[in-house]
Amino acid sequence: MKKNLKRCPWPTFDDPLYLMYHDKEWGSPVHNDRKIYEFLVLEAFQAGLSWRTILDKRENFRKAFAGFDFRKVARFSARDVARLMKNPGIIRNRAKIEAAVNNAKCFVNVRREFGTFAKYMWSWVGGRPIIHKLRKLEDYPAFTDEAVAWAKDLKERGFKFLGPTVVYAHMQAVGMVNDHTVACFRHRELAR
Repeated sequence: MKKNLKRCPWPTFDDPLYLMYHDKEWGSPVHNDRKIYEFLVLEAFQAGLSWRTILDKRENFRKAFAGFDFRKVARFSARDVARLMKNPGIIRNRAKIEAAVNNAKCFVNVRREFGTFAKYMWSWVGGRPIIHKLRKLEDYPAFTDEAVAWAKDLKERGFKFLGPTVVYAHMQAVGMVNDHTVACFRHRELAR
């Protein structure tokens, strides 16, 4: 991990996991449906918690949710939910666990309609990342008009725990928006 690089103001600079997430993953455009489902699950579980907490438990979530195979998760039963409620490696919130299973079913339905979830997802930003010109932490919005519209559509399609703020965090994570600050080395890399 290079220490001299200019980065966004939010990652903790003495935290290698957080830095790696910022430097290699956050904001990189994602078009793989399994990876997209992973971020939808993780962002929903993160609601009300720190992203660092989720990063710490990410591998546990991966194991608990069948490697984020949305087809398998869509077939989870009440017994699976009960099993997950006993798993100390994840966030044991019944509503969020049930939402992850429900959202997998909805995810499969969207794929039936659009061919891929990625095609549906990227349509909300015209197929290309929106590039913002953020300079400091206070410039980050909680959500945008695109996030509000998409969250509304997701709700109409039966998705749960994906309101505008969570949806916007997802958009940032999967590169639908480039929200690296303009001084951050990743902003330039991703704007190319």
